[in-house]
Amino acid sequence: MNNIKNIGDKTLKKWIEDDKYRKNLAIKADQIRREVYGDKVFVRGLIEFSNICKNSCYYCGIRAENTKVKRYRLSVDEIIQRARFGYDLGFRTFVLQGGEDIGFRDDDFIKIIKDIKDLYSDVAITLSLGVRSKESYKKLFEAGADRYLLRQETSDKDHYRALHPESMGFEQRRRALWDLKEIGFQVGGGFMVDSPYQTTEMIIKDIRFLQELNPAMIGIGPFLSSKNTPFSSFPNGSYTKTLRLISILRILFPKALIPATTALGTIRPQGREEGLKAGANVLMPNLSPKDVRGAYSLYDNKLYTGTESAEERDLLSEKIEKIGYRLAVDRGDVISYNKKTRRYD
Repeated sequence: MNNIKNIGDKTLKKWIEDDKYRKNLAIKADQIRREVYGDKVFVRGLIEFSNICKNSCYYCGIRAENTKVKRYRLSVDEIIQRARFGYDLGFRTFVLQGGEDIGFRDDDFIKIIKDIKDLYSDVAITLSLGVRSKESYKKLFEAGADRYLLRQETSDKDHYRALHPESMGFEQRRRALWDLKEIGFQVGGGFMVDSPYQTTEMIIKDIRFLQELNPAMIGIGPFLSSKNTPFSSFPNGSYTKTLRLISILRILFPKALIPATTALGTIRPQGREEGLKAGANVLMPNLSPKDVRGAYSLYDNKLYTGTESAEERDLLSEKIEKIGYRLAVDRGDVISYNKKTRRYD
């Protein structure tokens, strides 16, 4: 593991597939994240503003064709109110995430972004709104949005086709990531681990794509099945493989912001803590109204109470201090970010 800049496919394949490497990978990854970010864990207040989606991805619990989901959509004012609530709790980054809900126009998001930034000059706004036009992305960036999360899901065209209906374009999604970076967003990519039909070679393709993109953020989590979807009978992804991949990504992307996802906490009670020890450095507690948190069900049995909820921030802080880290109270930009130019390298 000495020459970490030039890790070949054969080595990656061994690390991905064999759990005997997990401990040493985690040790190396933790050493790197401490060298770059110290013991900081950045927290983001997650506002899941709508579970209405125009798409029907075969793995997703809120797919348009799932008629069993209780749908909701927060109003513009409700979203801004959740940011006010989160700010009072100490959050300085808000993540606005939803299905690709055509009920929201660019002007709605522009108002949300501007109103939050007018209220609080020291916050960052992350968007996770799916694939949009380059013109839309420009408007959102000019309104003051700082980051954009868009997992590529897979970098293999045939695999993408197996996970999505024909109406969703493989190249369009990849192009969106490059557009976002060109515009100036701190960009986040990522993929599911052990999604249906995925091979190790496909994961390596994902890693190589991310090396080309050089994102500020990388989000991965185990595939978790969801009832009332075409993939409901597929097994959940490997917990240990996901931890190994978090470590691999930290080794390959020392500066990246990598979350320990809710999916990890769903599959194992101590999943997020183990994700931090494997090299992750971001957590995203839920700031959505309590009465809709359970309805944003991308997969079955999703956690949204306890330390997954924003109200338990102090308890979360205690838990991560016990494993040797501390919650950071600032915006938590990627370390290479220049606030004046709004660019990163």
